[in-house]
Order: sequence, then C-alpha cells, then structure tokens
Amino acid sequence: MNIEHTFLQRAKEIEQVMIKHRRTLHENPELSFEEHETSLYIRNALKDLNIDFKVMGETGVVATVGKGSRCVALRADIDALPMSEETDLPFASTKQGVMHACGHDAHTAMLLGAAQILKENETSLNGTVKLIFQPGEEKVPGGASILIKEGVLNDPAPEVIFGQHVNPDAPAGIASFVAGNMMASADELYWTICGRGAHAAQPQKGSDPIVAASALIMHLQTLISRQRDPLSPGVLSVTAIHGGTVTNIIPEEVILKGTLRSYDNDWREETLEKIQEHSEMIARLHGCGCDFKPLRGYPPLINDTAATHFAKSSAIELLGENSVTDFEPKMWGEDFAFYAQQIPACFWMLGVRPLDKDEMPGLHNPKFTPDESAFAVGCALMASAAANYLSDTAVNPATLAPANKEVLKEMEIEG
Repeated sequence: MNIEHTFLQRAKEIEQVMIKHRRTLHENPELSFEEHETSLYIRNALKDLNIDFKVMGETGVVATVGKGSRCVALRADIDALPMSEETDLPFASTKQGVMHACGHDAHTAMLLGAAQILKENETSLNGTVKLIFQPGEEKVPGGASILIKEGVLNDPAPEVIFGQHVNPDAPAGIASFVAGNMMASADELYWTICGRGAHAAQPQKGSDPIVAASALIMHLQTLISRQRDPLSPGVLSVTAIHGGTVTNIIPEEVILKGTLRSYDNDWREETLEKIQEHSEMIARLHGCGCDFKPLRGYPPLINDTAATHFAKSSAIELLGENSVTDFEPKMWGEDFAFYAQQIPACFWMLGVRPLDKDEMPGLHNPKFTPDESAFAVGCALMASAAANYLSDTAVNPATLAPANKEVLKEMEIEG
C-alpha cells in the first residue's frame, strides 16, 4: 500500500478526533490576535502527540516533526470573525459576536490530524515538516507577516509551503488547484469628507458633503471602467456610507469605507495614488475637504507553478483524477500571500459542501456549516503533500518523481 492510501486510511480512522478538535474550537472562537485559549488548546494537543513546538506572534504555534536538512511547511489559520452565529448547532459559538465563519476551526483540526499522522510516520520522513498554526489571518497586517518577521521561515528554512482553505462552492472532499494568480490584493479604503453644515432649506449657506460623497462614489467607478486594462482584473467597491441624522440638516461630514482588489501590484499602487488625488479634487469642487486613508492589506496570492503542479499530482495520487479539479481565481484576500512572496508556495481549496446539497451558506456567513466528512481528505492531503515532497522520489517541485511527470505533462497541455 503506497503512502497516499496509507495516510488517507489513517485520516479516516482519526476522523472523530479531528471532529472533536473542530467542534471544541468552534464552540470557543477567538478574534484575530486574541487567540489565547485556542493557542493553549493547540499546544496541549501537540503535547499529547509528543510534538515539539514554540510560540510565535504571541498566540501562534509552530511545531516540527521529523529531522533533517530538508524542510517543508504546512500552515493553518486559527482566528475567528466578529459576527454572531446563526447555525443552531449543538456546538455553536458560546461567545456573542464571535464565530468561526471562515472555517479556520476546520483548518486547525485538519492540521492537527496531519500532525498526528506525520508523527506516527516520523521515522520514515526524509526531513522536517514545520507545522504553522497562524494567528490573525482575518485582520491587517495579517499574522503571516508578523510570523515571517519573527523568523517562522528560518531555522529550519522550508523549501516550500502548502496551505488549504475550505470551499463551500465544491462538494465535500473535492480538492481544487490553480497555478499563478489565485486571490487578489486586499486594501482597505477610508474617506472622511468634511463640509460645512447648514439648514437643508438653505443649502447655499453650507458645503454639502453628501453631494460631494455621491459624486466621488460615481467617479471612482471610472477608475475601473476607464483607467484599467479590461484584461487585468480589478475591483473598487465603496461598501459603507455614514453621514447625517435628520431630514432638515446638511451634516458636517460623511464617512465612506471601501476596498480595492487587484492581481497587479503596479496598477494597485497607481490606483491608490489616483484615489487620493481624485478624492481631494472632487471634494474641493463641492467646497469640501477630503481626508483619504488607505490601509494596505495583503498582496496578491500567487501560487508557484512547480509547487502547484507537485501538490496537484500528489492529490491525484491520493484521491484520483475525478476528485481533483481546477480552481477559478477569486478577488478574495488571503495573508498566505506573504509566505508565497518569500518561498515557493501552493494554496488549494477543499470542498465542504454536503453531497446532498446543490448550495450552502458561503464563507463569512452566520449560517456557514462545513461538511465534516471532508476533514479526513484535507488531513491526508496535507500529510501526503509534505511526506511526498520530502521523499527520495520527489526531491523538489523542479525535479518531480517520474511517476508524476506524466500527470504534469497532461496538466501543462490542459493549461
């Protein structure tokens, strides 16, 4: 029996262990950079497995299995979202206004499962697997950037890093991959438009920030429709407007919030500069001032081509071709992108939609409930990708095992 089938069988055997991990974490969610109980839970689980670890970024946990000069990293995020749960699950969040609505509880549970399998097979590993339980994925500046600054990619230095994310758009157990652009940069945009208040019946005595804000919102769309190459994806959305309180008073100020998404860093920077310049000009046309403050978020997530081909071929060996598909890039943001800027990386999606349903509540939805039957697949995907990478027949993505080269040749033809 090959390593893939051994790992998948073992993952199914410890499925209930992972489900217990996930449900405990789901019941006790914590916000970004506040994951103290979550971190303690992970550390205790690793202690039970006799796996060495250290704390990074205050609440992050970084563990290692195996030994040797070669190293591969696996990453899971551990934080929850600031939203109230509406699932009625028996293990629903006990914390008002905090919920694991993005599946990070599942990510953590699956990586703990992979840790157990890798530990059980430690003597056969041809190197070290670094397990990164990362805080703060949901909040800028992103826990990945903090851990990188603290040296998470050093001592030992991974040659490649793999990560996965649950996907409510695909059936449970389906793995989806894409090389190159996968997710966009994600910048937060904040405007304060300052006018001069007046009676609504005497607008000439004031400077109306609502009119200025309205003109600005409409103009901003031209940065997408008329000042961007149509073949280069980009999104600029104004998502919040706050101003005024009653019907007969022109307010002093209006607050706008929004987001900018792109795969092109050059266009991203140029557009942020244009937003600054155009916002000030349009506000001035209406006798108002404008304070624009962008908060630069995550860079685009760009999967390394060779690493993605390797991970996809490993998944095909594990699951069969019918359970491995192509992923359509999204304009979502993901701080795994910071790792991908530093070393070869592959981030894939794992289907968690119940097989008897055509659709389910999506990510960041208060009713989001992933199908736990996918956990064994996700666990085995992580463990086998790491072990295969370190194996003698799969030295690195550039020199893949002969058994995988035909698969890659087919993928190159299809791509």
